[in-house]
Amino acid sequence: MVTVKTMKRWFTSLTVVAFILAAAIFNWSLLVSSKKPSDMEIAFVSDKAQHYSETGDEKLASTAQVPFPSMDVTNINTLDEALIKIQELEKRLKDIEYRIPKKYPEVKFLTFKDRKRILITGGAGFVGSHLVDRLMMEGHEVIVVDNFFTGRKRNVEHWIGHENFELIHHDIVNPLYIEADQVYHLASPASPPHYMYNPVKTIKTNTVGTINVLGLAKRVGARVLIASTSEVYGDPEVHPQTESYWGHVNPIGPRACYDEAKRVSETLAYSYHRQENVEVRVARIFNTYGPRMHMNDGRVVSNFILQALTGQDITIYGSGKQTRSFQYVSDLVDGLIKLQNSNYSLPVNLGNPEEHTITEFAMIIHKMVGGKSHIVNKDAVEDDPQRRKPDITRAKHVLGWEPSVSLQTGIEKTVRYFRKELMRSKHSERNLHIPVD
Repeated sequence: MVTVKTMKRWFTSLTVVAFILAAAIFNWSLLVSSKKPSDMEIAFVSDKAQHYSETGDEKLASTAQVPFPSMDVTNINTLDEALIKIQELEKRLKDIEYRIPKKYPEVKFLTFKDRKRILITGGAGFVGSHLVDRLMMEGHEVIVVDNFFTGRKRNVEHWIGHENFELIHHDIVNPLYIEADQVYHLASPASPPHYMYNPVKTIKTNTVGTINVLGLAKRVGARVLIASTSEVYGDPEVHPQTESYWGHVNPIGPRACYDEAKRVSETLAYSYHRQENVEVRVARIFNTYGPRMHMNDGRVVSNFILQALTGQDITIYGSGKQTRSFQYVSDLVDGLIKLQNSNYSLPVNLGNPEEHTITEFAMIIHKMVGGKSHIVNKDAVEDDPQRRKPDITRAKHVLGWEPSVSLQTGIEKTVRYFRKELMRSKHSERNLHIPVD
């Protein structure tokens, strides 16, 4: 039975809630009805932006440019008071910026017949984010799924809010229920420090995660591209490596969590293809570099550039006679898209057949960056492949694909990105590498 005391409590609670709602609505109405910035205010913003672009200094050189019609500058007697007024002004400018619609890179328009709904696992990572850029620019709808272990939101932040883009924070080790026409399965740490940090999770991502992706494709009738790796060849006894080579892998070594997991991933793809008629494509990706690489991912390119830029010794593990082949990320993205849209279902090597020793590559970086760094050798890493060079005959014949970006051009772009990254001192200083058509 409801007592009078209980009814009084209810009435008091409802009164408080009503008061809070009224206050919130009043504050919102004040924000919405706030006046537009005046011409003088807009001119001040322009002057401030120009000053910052020329000098890099966030404070204007002279307080003479500060006055606003709404500010009483006659009462500013000290520098501290002037700084307080400027801070108030900057806060108001930020409020104004939030009301300005976000601008996106211009994308191609596709009709419903040509536009695809494309899912990219690991789409906020290094390679995945460049693939997102290309597919968005082509006018497709792109859904990115990432757990942000090595991926970063700022790699794709320039698309957040676009009608064709969706970002989902999700670990692909857990099932995902979503509609898609095509799937690019890129989810997995790819550099030795990252995939050896949690070897069991690396195996799960490339096995259980691949099962979840293939199961999704089976349900919705999507085509899946599996991002495999040249590591399936291990420390190869055949040179250069063709797709028919079965590899030479240590199944219990420190790199096995990645090498063998990728081999199982390929096996799963072709098992689903034979048993469930799932359309699959397999790309065996060789060493790739470019903007948005992790600066501390432990790979050859990022290590050498970071050490050279910071004046540290450039470290080579082993004799330096071991070879690698490096492709720029835009070339890889071209190859992935061509393979996905092809009618070829067997594995395809995607890499640059231009081979360099590690020592040669260190000298190239040192010469380009300059500085006082020295090249030093340290003990070799266990199971480090001695030779790595792709045979891309199949890619040329089936896809009409081969790398087009020279090593010189690619390294220059990557060094420029790393240099800007090192100059950042706060979040507002962006280094986004915005895509261009």
